Amino acid sequence: MPTWRALALMFRVPRRGRGFWFSFAIDLIWPLLAVVTRLRFRGGEKLPKSGGVLLASNHLSFADPVTVTAFSLASGRIPRYLAKASLWRIPLVKRVLTGGGHIPVERNTAQARHAYLGAVEAVNKGECVMFFPEAGFSDDENHWPSRKVKNGVARVALETGAPVVPVVNWGTHALLPATAKFPKLFPRKTVDIVAGDPVDLSDLNGTDRETINEATKRIMHAITELLATLRAETPPTR
Repeated sequence: MPTWRALALMFRVPRRGRGFWFSFAIDLIWPLLAVVTRLRFRGGEKLPKSGGVLLASNHLSFADPVTVTAFSLASGRIPRYLAKASLWRIPLVKRVLTGGGHIPVERNTAQARHAYLGAVEAVNKGECVMFFPEAGFSDDENHWPSRKVKNGVARVALETGAPVVPVVNWGTHALLPATAKFPKLFPRKTVDIVAGDPVDLSDLNGTDRETINEATKRIMHAITELLATLRAETPPTR
């Protein structure tokens, strides 16, 4: 979309429920994103306008939470993220995360379950909760989903019955490569974000390991196929 349209969109997205500091961060970063990139959003109508929903995305760059937040807001939903608990120890970041209703994750500890319970609670309250199932950047040389995925989004979906909407980013790896300290602003990068149809999990019941693994596999398949369609390429067979 043209820069002027991306800037105008900022004033039409949801504001109530964002918290002061999360809202301040959005208002600060959105204009920069609109100026330094060409944003192309598609599939926003796939996100339900109300009620609990889960978004599951591929992960290419530290820029992904910024672009997915912009897409989610443009689609009428305020995203809540699961983020590593250490970020809450940074005073200003803590204000942004707490005010935005985000959920701390104590990785590799017994307290990690609290994040799962927090996500379930948020979804049951009608929130939009965002997951990056790979829990890290793709390590595939062609940027296809490649990492061993976490099953959190599948577990929350099976527990709550909330729809899982696949979302794909493409272009953020060129804007802010995983190994770069600063964004690469020139030439101006195009960033595509596309949402697909909710993943069909209707035949799955229970939260046993086999069922969770099947749900996880379907979610990642949906993400990969959506990315393949966006890129007009064939993903590798794994």
